[in-house]
Amino acid sequence: MALNYDELMARSDDDIRLSYADVETMLYAQSIGLGRDPSNAKELPYVYEQGQPLRTVPSMASVLVPDMFPPDLGWDFTQVLHAEQRLHLHRPLPAAAELAVNKRIVDIFDRGPKRGAMILFEAEGRLTKDDSALFSLGMTVIARGDGGFGGHAGSGPAPHRAPRRDPDLRCISKTRVDQALLFRLNGDRNPLHADPAIAVEAGFQAPILHGLCTYGIACHAILQTICDYDYTLIKEFDARFSSPVMPGDTIRTDMWQDGNIVSFRCTATERDTIVLRNGKCTLAT
Repeated sequence: MALNYDELMARSDDDIRLSYADVETMLYAQSIGLGRDPSNAKELPYVYEQGQPLRTVPSMASVLVPDMFPPDLGWDFTQVLHAEQRLHLHRPLPAAAELAVNKRIVDIFDRGPKRGAMILFEAEGRLTKDDSALFSLGMTVIARGDGGFGGHAGSGPAPHRAPRRDPDLRCISKTRVDQALLFRLNGDRNPLHADPAIAVEAGFQAPILHGLCTYGIACHAILQTICDYDYTLIKEFDARFSSPVMPGDTIRTDMWQDGNIVSFRCTATERDTIVLRNGKCTLAT
C-alpha cells in the first residue's frame, strides 16, 4: 500500500498525557553508561536519588514520547531507518514530571522507488502543571520500501558541518554487550535490538544497539568532557545516524568547540566506522 500524503499530513496527536518518575530518569542514565563507577561523585547524582537532587541527562527527552514514528502509517515498517534526531530544551528536564505532548508529521518527500521516502516528525512536550514548553523533538525517518508513491521531492534540514581541523577533545566510551537489552527498557522494544534470529533476518550478525542509545552516549561524552556534568548547559542536541553500533563496540566521540557550539562525531573504533555524524550541541550562553 502506497503512502497517502494528504492523509498523513492531516494526522496529528494532541495533548497526549504522559508521565515519568525518578526511576525512569535513573534507568535512562544507566542505560547510556552513567554510574558504572559507583565511586564517581559527579555521575552518582544521575543514578542515585538520596542526599542530593537527582540530575537528568538532557538527551533523555528523546525517549519520553512513545511511537514517534508509529508502525501503522501504511508503510513497510521493516524497512524504516531512523536517520536524524533533533532536540531543543526550553528548560532543563526535571527528575520527574507530568507532560502533555503534541506530535505530528511535518513533511514527506518522495526520493524515488530506489531511495525511499523521507518523513519528518515533530513533537512538543509541555509541563501540565503550568502548560509551559519543556522540549521540542525533531526526527527524520527514511522509509526505504516506500519511495515512488507520487509525492513531491525535497530534503530535510541541512546537516551541520564539523570544522576542518583536528578534534579539540575526545572521549572514549565502551559499550556493554548487553547494553541494547538495558536500553530497550526505555520504551523501544523493537526485537531487532534483542532477538538474534530477527537481527540475522534483517541482515545483521547480531542485535544492534539503538541509534538513540548512541545519541545518548554522545550526550554523556559532552556532558562529561565539556560541561563538567552540568546538565543545565545543554540546550540543543542534533545528530545524524550513519551506521549501526554493535553492543560491545568502543565509541570514540570527537568534539570541536567554537564558543557555545560543540560539533561532534562518533566512531566505532574496532571497525573504524563513523556511526554518528553532523552532530551539533548548543550550550547555554
